[in-house]
Amino acid sequence: MFEALGQRFTKVFSGLRGKVSESDLNTFASEIKTALLESDVAQSVADNFATQILKIAQERSDEINKSTNPAQKIFEIVNAQLTQTLGGSARRLRHAKTGPTVILLTGLQGAGKTSLAGKLAKYLKDQGNTPLLVASDLQRLNAVTQLQVVGQSITVPVFAPEPGNGVGDPVAVAKAGLQFAKDKVHNFVIVDTAGRLGVDQELMQQAIRVRDAVSPDEILFVVDAMIGQDAVVTAKAFADGVGFDAVVLTKLDGDARGGAALSIVEVTGKPIIFAATGEKVSDFDLFYPDRMASRILGMGDVASLAEQAKRSMSSDTAAKLERKFASGDDFTFEDFLSQLEAMKSMGSMSKLMGLLPGSGAMKKQMENFDENELVRTRAIIESMTPQERADPKVLNGSRRARISRGSGRAISEINSLVERFSGAQKMMKQIRNGGMPAIPGMPAMPAMPGLGGMPKISKNNQPPKKKSRSGNPAKRAAEEGS
Repeated sequence: MFEALGQRFTKVFSGLRGKVSESDLNTFASEIKTALLESDVAQSVADNFATQILKIAQERSDEINKSTNPAQKIFEIVNAQLTQTLGGSARRLRHAKTGPTVILLTGLQGAGKTSLAGKLAKYLKDQGNTPLLVASDLQRLNAVTQLQVVGQSITVPVFAPEPGNGVGDPVAVAKAGLQFAKDKVHNFVIVDTAGRLGVDQELMQQAIRVRDAVSPDEILFVVDAMIGQDAVVTAKAFADGVGFDAVVLTKLDGDARGGAALSIVEVTGKPIIFAATGEKVSDFDLFYPDRMASRILGMGDVASLAEQAKRSMSSDTAAKLERKFASGDDFTFEDFLSQLEAMKSMGSMSKLMGLLPGSGAMKKQMENFDENELVRTRAIIESMTPQERADPKVLNGSRRARISRGSGRAISEINSLVERFSGAQKMMKQIRNGGMPAIPGMPAMPAMPGLGGMPKISKNNQPPKKKSRSGNPAKRAAEEGS
């Protein structure tokens, strides 16, 4: 989503060299403003952002120029201002003093309210809550059925007494749903409401009546992050009409320029509380302004990556790997297999790579990454014996030939994996010696074939290749594996 904006910021920062003059600061602020406008940020927000950056930089000009790296000081100013523009700090859900906590979802048709309702329900359920979904969108075709399917997929009950498709009273359904939740002791009620293709009086009045009927503890405005400048206009209309407490961004994984997220907080005065980052029901989390600012500026989001790793790996497996890492024991293919299992549930590899610092420079590599590479790697490891997984040094030519037949992969792929794994073990030792930080829960996940970034063994350190190759396939396999 923010890739284009991140690239523009990178280009602007690359122009900063050595000490900065008043003229340099003015040029920098102007270029920042242009970068924001080109990314669909509202004019007023872009103006204010650039003005604040210039003001702070001017006030701290002596400090900036006395530092050994003036550009880094300016970078810190932009990072802080960007975080503030995005809301400052993560906003948490408010809970009712006496349950259930009622959450009302509002927004235009097509913003993804129904899908978002399911994602929010799963998020709450995973935290030990007992949410209930209420189908009050009785206008959109098959909206009730869609919510029922979503609820069934996450095993969350759906209160849907009316078939929808224009039949039923949404206000009555919302009131009955709240009473049902109280009777069945659900501690959260998520009310899905109807939307329209555009803001109109009928939409607002219905939303107001539902709001008044259930007295929600939270009104969340759901907005498609890909609609650009219109997101701000729509948000302001809902804020003035129904009113809302916080914003939820959907489709944050899209290829839009991302200006809506930067504009919506300042224009409405309401924080972004959640973000949906994909189509899966698990692609949903709290919105962290500081982490998003970090990603926009190319510093990645290692904190979110660590949290995903912890959620995907069992506590016993993570503890075992951390103990091994701390003790200095060699990382084995068995450990690697455990991490592959965790990574499989963390989502696409290209999305994970997008959370790494400097991911913008790996755009082409991320686009060309073959997700099936993980499947092939796993097939190779699972074709090894327990001894071979524990001690890769025993993998001679005949063993590699057998693994090749068992996994259906070429011997050259086996050799490449073993070579890269050896590099990963070396990298782990460097990490243990203070070379670079490990991600909590994933103490030293080695890069995999196809990902790049893993240190390859220098050609100078490789054994010399044999001058001739045997015509016998078995002998040739042994030669290639030696």
